[in-house]
Amino acid sequence: MFTKNYRPIDETIWQGRIDSESNFEAFRWHQWVKKIDLTKEGLEVDTGKLGFAIMGFCCDKGVKFNKGRTGAIEAPTNIRKKLANLPCSFTKDVKLYDAGDIICEDCTLEESQELLSKAVDKVLSLNLFPIVLGGGHEIAFGHYNGILNYLSKENNRPNIGIINFDAHFDLRPYPKGGNSGTMFRQIADICKERELNYSYFCFGVQPHSNTVDLFNTANKLDVQYILAEDVVGSNDFTILEKLDYFIKKQEHLYVTICSDVFSSVFAPGVSAIEPLGLEPDKVLKFLKYILRSGKVISFDIAEVSPRFDQDHTTSKLASIIIFNTINAITKNHNLYV
Repeated sequence: MFTKNYRPIDETIWQGRIDSESNFEAFRWHQWVKKIDLTKEGLEVDTGKLGFAIMGFCCDKGVKFNKGRTGAIEAPTNIRKKLANLPCSFTKDVKLYDAGDIICEDCTLEESQELLSKAVDKVLSLNLFPIVLGGGHEIAFGHYNGILNYLSKENNRPNIGIINFDAHFDLRPYPKGGNSGTMFRQIADICKERELNYSYFCFGVQPHSNTVDLFNTANKLDVQYILAEDVVGSNDFTILEKLDYFIKKQEHLYVTICSDVFSSVFAPGVSAIEPLGLEPDKVLKFLKYILRSGKVISFDIAEVSPRFDQDHTTSKLASIIIFNTINAITKNHNLYV
């Protein structure tokens, strides 16, 4: 199923401070994460009561094709290094795995996205929750297809809602092929072809970053969205009402974060900086609310670009978001210390 473009994780990435060799309450993630090789025949894992699999998508060809600043290909390794020293704030019944990387070398963007879809399908089949590290936001096309393929084994027409924290709709046409600005248009076309419900909510949209045509396309496709200025200016109750209305219509949710949704003060190392972006605590508040629905099946964060970062600020922010994501889910299962 996998090719040379899949690479199991180098375990030396997972290292850091050790406060205790035996007291789990003093453990950090690098002491708890275990390696799995998705190419292994008959692979079985101990999922405990709840299991997560971290996976990297080392690709920013989509960003290059979209004329953005490349560099996100290096993000999975950098984010892992920031994850390594995070404290284990959950019980021993929660298992953490690293499922390796998809490497976009000597292959097309479409081939790497297809490989990612197979990896996500495999991780979900192992009863693990995928946490996928981009890479460019072209990650969303492969990730969504992996979820769709997995759920389609039980139901020919799965109901999957997408919540995207992003300054951009990423609904551009793609006559010359996909890139990091086309994924949700591509997904809309797949849904139309397969007669599936297309449910897409974009949170943090910037009017100065999207053409009038993109707003028209969003309206035509019945995309739900909240402008960044409304996140800042509206009361939380109004936004929660919109989220509630969207969430209640979905059976499953796929959550994706493009790092350019954040203000460049907090996320300088991204493919497209956003001076008027959102503050992280605002995003975390609404992300946790979405996670409490219990419908989120998979998560990714994209377009951290280490070559433009300052003091690893953006990679650190990504790690904190992942930390809060996992902790929110463990709280749902009463597995949080």
